[in-house]
Amino acid sequence: MPTPVGTASAVPGGSAARPPARVGSVRPVATEADPADRVLTVPNALSALRLVGVPVFLYLVLVVERDGWAVLLLMAAGITDYLDGKLARVLGQYSELGRLLDPLADRLYILATLLALVVRDGLPLWWAAALIGRDALLALTLPVLRRHGYGPLQVNYLGKAATFNLLYAFPMLLAALPGNDGLIADVFRPIGWAFAAWGSVLYLVAGTAYAEQVRRLVRADRDAGGARPA
Repeated sequence: MPTPVGTASAVPGGSAARPPARVGSVRPVATEADPADRVLTVPNALSALRLVGVPVFLYLVLVVERDGWAVLLLMAAGITDYLDGKLARVLGQYSELGRLLDPLADRLYILATLLALVVRDGLPLWWAAALIGRDALLALTLPVLRRHGYGPLQVNYLGKAATFNLLYAFPMLLAALPGNDGLIADVFRPIGWAFAAWGSVLYLVAGTAYAEQVRRLVRADRDAGGARPA
């Protein structure tokens, strides 16, 4: 699915071991448009639909409290998250816009769901604060990367696994909110908490790995000649 809430961006399944692209690097002259500059692609359309669904999700869960529809919307977002990465590989429709939209949608859904769960008493505030704080701290590394000539970090497998676990847990936690009784809530509650716990640990560990990558890139750049002027 989902990783993640302006921090790390990449084609789903990308490796963080590969350094991010240099900002402003010179590309060779080509006679045709660079495929990476494409905007109108199937994966980008799916990512855009996921973004449109974020305010709809918040309306459903916080205003009208139609939890069933909110759960279905989250499930649809997860399916399209998988599909946009799969179609990008199958159709060869990778693009710079897609590298930004996919993780942005993940991060926004995580943020929106954490907000909804806290407001509806489905998740402790400190738990949500830890995950949101992770993204906020990583966002602070973006100016540092840009100062040294790098774009956003690419998503690693650990980050994608963390996002997958969280977005898998959230629909179950919504279905099992306090006051929701019945067989579905009883079944989803322990499974949802298990995925949420595992996903949260992976999310924080992945954040530490991203921060370490930033440190290494900055150190290597300084050893090679120092930061570039903005």
